[in-house]
Amino acid sequence: MWWGYLQSQLAGDVIYLSKILPFFVMPLGLSSVMVLAGILIRRRALCMSGILVLWVAAMPVTSNPFIRMIEGNAVRMTAGDMPVADAIVVLSGGRVTAPGDPPKSEWTDADRFFGGIELFHAGKALVLIFTDGWSPWQPDMPSQGWAMQQHAQDMGVPSECLRVTDKVMNTAAEAVAVARMLPESAMVLLVTSAFHMARAKMEFEQAGLGVVPYPVDFQVSHGKKMSVMDFLPQAGGLRNTERGIKEILGRIMQSHGVGPS
Repeated sequence: MWWGYLQSQLAGDVIYLSKILPFFVMPLGLSSVMVLAGILIRRRALCMSGILVLWVAAMPVTSNPFIRMIEGNAVRMTAGDMPVADAIVVLSGGRVTAPGDPPKSEWTDADRFFGGIELFHAGKALVLIFTDGWSPWQPDMPSQGWAMQQHAQDMGVPSECLRVTDKVMNTAAEAVAVARMLPESAMVLLVTSAFHMARAKMEFEQAGLGVVPYPVDFQVSHGKKMSVMDFLPQAGGLRNTERGIKEILGRIMQSHGVGPS
């Protein structure tokens, strides 16, 4: 019992570190450190360099091609064109708890969920699995997997076709949890955000599953024309740049077998 408790505590600590440490190489964290250091040692050039890092990272003209590169220049596929598999697996996405009585769990992005539903209704598998994402710093957040299962039932998916994994805190844990639910070398249609697909596919293959990617949740609108606004810093641009850097760090950690991904 004490060993299991220790393992859970260590896992939680590693998760925290994996989220906190990258802050200092992200544009927002790096620029903040540079500006603060410039103020403390009275170096205007360092302050200006920090502001420039943030400006460049937040420009859509910089962030849009970068996040598309991270997405592997993937395209949104049609459910009907996908092969039949043993299961459809939908990775957890973000949810928020909206204020109210009682509090209501809402989507931050539902593309993964609807991608899984599309595949199921296209007859691509008889089993639809949702991973039950859980965060140690949001322990009271309603279960993501069970919420998606309920939504799926509301959209006509029979309850006997639905599965939910145990609680998982990262992609590696999602892959292991799903592999335990399926026969060895089972083939899955994997549904996750396009920017996350390369790392997720590798984790599921390492868990012994065959993977056919079904990327969704693309971050850049196709065919968008460049304008002067693309050279001005925007919150969405900064988010995409930091999201891309996070994925690169995750892939590096994954390839070296270091920490959670």
